[in-house]
Amino acid sequence: MAEARGSLLRFFCYCIIQIEKISVDDRFAVNMVVKNTTTILKRLRALLKNTTYVTEQIHAYIVPSGDAHQSEYIAPCDCRREFVSGFSGSAGFTRHFLQGTAELPVGGRVGVDPYLMSSETWKPMDKVLKEAGHMLVPVSQNLVDLAWEDRPSPPQNPLMVLPDSYTGQTWEDKVLKVREKMKSKNCGAFVVTPLDELAWLFNLRGSDIQYNPVFFGYVVVTKETVDLFIDEERLVSSVKDHLHLNGSSGGKVAVTIHPYGDVGKFVAELVDKVEGKIWINPKSSFAVFNAVPKNRRYVQPSPVTAMKAVKNATEIAGMRRAHLKDAVTLCEYFCWLETEVPKGTVTEVSAAEKLENIKRGQADYISLSFDTISSTGAHGAVIHYKPSEETDLPLSTSEIYLCDSGATLDGTTDVTRTMHFGTPTDFEKECFTRVLKGNINLCTAVFPQGVKGHMLDTLARTSLWNVGLDYLHGTGHGVGAFLNVHEGPCGISPRVSLTDVPLEEGMILSDEPGYYEDGKFGVRIENLALVKKADTQHNFKNKGFLTFETITLVPIQNKMIVPSLLTEKEPRKCLGDMCPDLTSNFKNKGFLTFETITLVPIQNKMIVPSLLTEKEINWINDYHTQCRDEVGAELKRQGKQEALKWMMKETQPIG
Repeated sequence: MAEARGSLLRFFCYCIIQIEKISVDDRFAVNMVVKNTTTILKRLRALLKNTTYVTEQIHAYIVPSGDAHQSEYIAPCDCRREFVSGFSGSAGFTRHFLQGTAELPVGGRVGVDPYLMSSETWKPMDKVLKEAGHMLVPVSQNLVDLAWEDRPSPPQNPLMVLPDSYTGQTWEDKVLKVREKMKSKNCGAFVVTPLDELAWLFNLRGSDIQYNPVFFGYVVVTKETVDLFIDEERLVSSVKDHLHLNGSSGGKVAVTIHPYGDVGKFVAELVDKVEGKIWINPKSSFAVFNAVPKNRRYVQPSPVTAMKAVKNATEIAGMRRAHLKDAVTLCEYFCWLETEVPKGTVTEVSAAEKLENIKRGQADYISLSFDTISSTGAHGAVIHYKPSEETDLPLSTSEIYLCDSGATLDGTTDVTRTMHFGTPTDFEKECFTRVLKGNINLCTAVFPQGVKGHMLDTLARTSLWNVGLDYLHGTGHGVGAFLNVHEGPCGISPRVSLTDVPLEEGMILSDEPGYYEDGKFGVRIENLALVKKADTQHNFKNKGFLTFETITLVPIQNKMIVPSLLTEKEPRKCLGDMCPDLTSNFKNKGFLTFETITLVPIQNKMIVPSLLTEKEINWINDYHTQCRDEVGAELKRQGKQEALKWMMKETQPIG
């Protein structure tokens, strides 16, 4: 799934709720639901003056988009901005002003729930307000929650233990490694706030947030203790045994349970109980961050983020299995579409529902990993389009269909294929082929260790740039193993970030260049790729080189390819049979590359062979041969003969 460039906009876009009306930035009107806010505003106005909840009157109140863990996706109980404004988009702050204008009085007090704003967002906002003569005030009791009479209850779903056969490492070993990293930084404690880090650390999964197998909680790791903040009634006996609760560890690491809401107080009291610094992630909520005095904070990205991003052999095997199952699903789905679309009865919504039903039939299926992007024609140019009853269009044989989908199985999948069920135009095929060239160019790259994602981004764009085309989203994002479909800290994007990290062997990222013709169509081809060591003859300065291995195994529609476009001279050569010139290893540095793990065919009729080099044609044919061998065997095993016939047809050699 394409990760929008500049995703931090979600913290700074807003609508303004004034006494008489709601003012909304027109850019977000598509996500607005008409809502009578009179009663809500009346309650909020009263709360802003109520000294039971605020020490002094608040003149403005900020309602952030996220939850207390700064999650990308949120549970219904945390949709506060949507409740007060009707705005359901993925980005935005809501500001409620007590005064009838958007201007604050001199010395204005701007309130916000400190758990809903990260420390890295709080600091610049506080600075701007102070410079203008105002102040940012933490309000411990969330005022929207007080005004929200029918607010959904926080999820209380039971947790699931992941066995070592899924994780490849015990949670006790993970904690010990965290403690080693704490010791190296002279830290006596470490506070874990992101939900996917909590799930990964304890080898547990939940279902508190749709499409994310996570659960609400915090954990504090010290040199001697592990303290988990969660509602204990959610812990079934198998989870309690797994965590060695209440000291019954038999010499192993044990966990002590505390109420979820006690984390702030606990962290504040921790200062007097541990030696050294307390490790705080800058993305943690301001409430948790501010509980530790400045001179005791060690403010750096969480060590768990980096540990989680590098998959072990067991996790990689699970990802491969998941992608094989997902490839079977998508072959069956596209086979069905090829038969049904000409009848004119399939719509974007019904297609997405059909795909979800097919996915449910696979062993180990848990859920989708995000809302399926099922978009035809002009809707394909809307990068994060979500079909709805209001926007639903029928699929046709005269328009491109873009499908971006994923699932949580024994791994996490994310695959995009662009298909045409009729006869594509020459321009559509050229765009498709140039996007495909970018996908191949990136996944066959070889690069030294230490290279960061932004240094590879141009490889995916060069073929588009050569003719004056481009796309406005990042090229790749990290993907969790049986976890969130978007995972840091790695990524491939034109943005240069201070938090960007070098790519390492074992990371799994998406490879998803695209092109979007506004009002007409969209093209995106997405595989997941595993970073692995590259086999080079030399090794410059013993640094080590890397490459990618594609793990997605879904055919690419050949009729969309223009092979003649693949005859252009490429700016670099690729690995193995496609790169015989890579025989050195500069100063023994060591090089890396990618291995594609997605196994879904690419529609051949969308390819312009003349745009492809011989090596690119070989890559496509080799990829489709792998789809035939691995996905074909699985389709046979599952008895899906029609999907097998479709897959064999779609993977005919080109060139």
